[in-house]
Amino acid sequence: MDSSGQNSTSNSTPSTRGKTDPAWEHVTEGRAHDGKKTFTCEVGPCKKVPADVRFRMEECLKSIRENKRQSKETYEQSIPYGPGIFQFEGDIGDDDDDDEVEEIIFQNDRGISINEGGASGNKSKAAMTQKRKGKAPTNIGHYFATRTTVGSQPTIKSVLAGKQAVHKAHMIAAKFFYDACIPLNAVNSVYFQPMFDAAIAIGAGYKVPTYHQFWVPLLQDSKKELKLFIATLRTTWADTGCTIMGDGWSDRRHRTLINFLVYCPRGITFVKSVDASDVVKDAQLLFKLFQEIIEWVGVSNVVHMVTDNGANYVAAGRLINETYKTINWSPCAAHCLNLILGEISKMTHIHDLAIRASKVTRYVYNRPWLVAWLRKRKGWTEIVRPGATRFATTFIALHSTHKHMHDLKALVTSKEFVDSRYAKEKKSKEIITIILDNKFWNDCLVIVKIVEPLMRLLRIVDGDVKPSMGYVYEGIYRARTGIKQVFSNKRRLYKPYTDILKQRWDNQLRRNIHAAAYWLNPAFQYDQASFCRKPEVMSSFLDLVDTKATCSKTKLLDESRLYRDRLESFGRELALTTCKTTQPDEWWRLFGHSAPNLQKLAIRILSQTSSSSGCERNWNVFERIHTKKRNRLEHQRLNDLVFVHYNLRLQNRHMYKMKNNYDPVDIESVDKTEFWIVEEEEDPPLLDYDELEQMLNEDGSTPQNDGNDDSILEIGDHIDLECFGNTNITDEQNAQDGRDGNGNNEDENKDDWLTRGLPRN
Repeated sequence: MDSSGQNSTSNSTPSTRGKTDPAWEHVTEGRAHDGKKTFTCEVGPCKKVPADVRFRMEECLKSIRENKRQSKETYEQSIPYGPGIFQFEGDIGDDDDDDEVEEIIFQNDRGISINEGGASGNKSKAAMTQKRKGKAPTNIGHYFATRTTVGSQPTIKSVLAGKQAVHKAHMIAAKFFYDACIPLNAVNSVYFQPMFDAAIAIGAGYKVPTYHQFWVPLLQDSKKELKLFIATLRTTWADTGCTIMGDGWSDRRHRTLINFLVYCPRGITFVKSVDASDVVKDAQLLFKLFQEIIEWVGVSNVVHMVTDNGANYVAAGRLINETYKTINWSPCAAHCLNLILGEISKMTHIHDLAIRASKVTRYVYNRPWLVAWLRKRKGWTEIVRPGATRFATTFIALHSTHKHMHDLKALVTSKEFVDSRYAKEKKSKEIITIILDNKFWNDCLVIVKIVEPLMRLLRIVDGDVKPSMGYVYEGIYRARTGIKQVFSNKRRLYKPYTDILKQRWDNQLRRNIHAAAYWLNPAFQYDQASFCRKPEVMSSFLDLVDTKATCSKTKLLDESRLYRDRLESFGRELALTTCKTTQPDEWWRLFGHSAPNLQKLAIRILSQTSSSSGCERNWNVFERIHTKKRNRLEHQRLNDLVFVHYNLRLQNRHMYKMKNNYDPVDIESVDKTEFWIVEEEEDPPLLDYDELEQMLNEDGSTPQNDGNDDSILEIGDHIDLECFGNTNITDEQNAQDGRDGNGNNEDENKDDWLTRGLPRN
């Protein structure tokens, strides 16, 4: 047959298969002598088919088989009385539908037995039995357990429920989500499975609550339960103290909203959400808003207040310090660290590096065959995972990209890739050049080591799992010294980064409560080699003694000497060996009884958080609660709904973090990761979204990671500092390094900014 050599994808017959089947790409369309359209293709199998083509064909065949299976299930479900329970010889169905059945005797409504042969009208008592191979020994105790207990005796209905029945139940649940537009990540709720377990325990005939029951009595009952839980937390505030967290943010309508929460080591409590659009620009009005929350919590219970670091919040915080001498205000440490990371990421050479790295990740994650190839590599984890903030995600992605350097190099040099049509794409040449560029990997490594201490500190202060107040000062100090060590103390190299750190520390984050908590933290106090002995550290502690002492100040100073010199209870060997492994506030409870007054002060200081980002934001809920076009009753119910929602989330936040597995195409995280996985150009010719979804959802095909990556410090590769980035330093400045091998000169004293002139607040 004559062939025209044209691809038939666009000129194929209008059948459904012709539009989607990738085999049409390998068919040649032509015309016969009589004018009829002809299609020419290879009949025999091709032994040299490229790996990417084989992958697409196998996925297509798998999709066809899946469609046939779903069609069969749809037909069986369309039978009015459902599929038959019994299967006789010759029946069509899955052989393993009744694998769960160990020994069951079936009888019809008239008490007539059904024999194995299936002969109609047989009145004998012989019963049909089915036995599973390898029957496991039973435990008699399970027969008396409740139906929802793990390992309990299953009901007959659950035993008879085959794959079709389970699939039908899954479909009903899925349709409920789709019909009500419920976000799919709602299945991660800790109450999702218990909801079904409770309904199953009641049995058939259970009626779900009505709209009114959800909106009124059940909401009020939930609110009462949470108030009892909050009451148990309030009993600890007098002992440990608490931190008021003011989480300010803007919604999609550009309104300034503030979520008020109360933090203590036992848990976080959501108080309320306030529309502060009318008061946020006035420090005096903002102070009155904070004052209302302080009075509700109790002035004697509040040790610390943390809010946003805007100029208006700083002014309001100053008024708080002047009005309440025992309360310290500080800006959100997580926000300040995010701003530091943001300024570093805007540096020209780092911005360009992030763009190059994102081209690699976009290229990989938009080609399913490449992702499938990489996931077969031993120890593979996803390259892109969301961090606490967008800027944190950038540096996590750079670190993860560097960790996968060998995998990516192996990919672009593999025979499968070289023989595939991916290698022939115009865009592939740029990606291959980036991956095989040693300077690119060297720059990634330098950046990882620069931001490593900042990322660790951000993880500590943004976690809210444990009190973080005792680690802020040390974290900033370690970040500064760590950056210097990365650049071998060459001032012309490290100065652009330490200047960013210095500016944020001086203007925002530097507070005496951080330095005092550093002095009271035994992990740092008893580390003689690295403890900072600047006078300002001790001065900050003395300032806190002046403002927070509830006994004789002289007695407090005497007790502080016992702690500093490791005398009496502080002199135990166990106190020294556990000072770095025990939470600081708990350590003081164990070994501080020789200094009871200092013990009380230390516990209250070291039990506080340093971040205000303590709750997640449900945009729709907040937009509804702050809408003024509502009657008073409905507005109160919406307030109750938000109160219940956030306190339930906070009550179970540790369980949510355990379930926080991440999929690189998770739509809930796209705002943080789209720079790394979403291509700006048109889709590549081989991209099939259905294929990608199917591959990502296959069991075992997507290794998930909880996002906690603590391996940054362990990088020990060689770093070429001289070829990193562009420091824009003049020759005269470069010559300064020659005056001192360590880069120390008359300007080095300026680097004492960490402890110089700490403000009282």
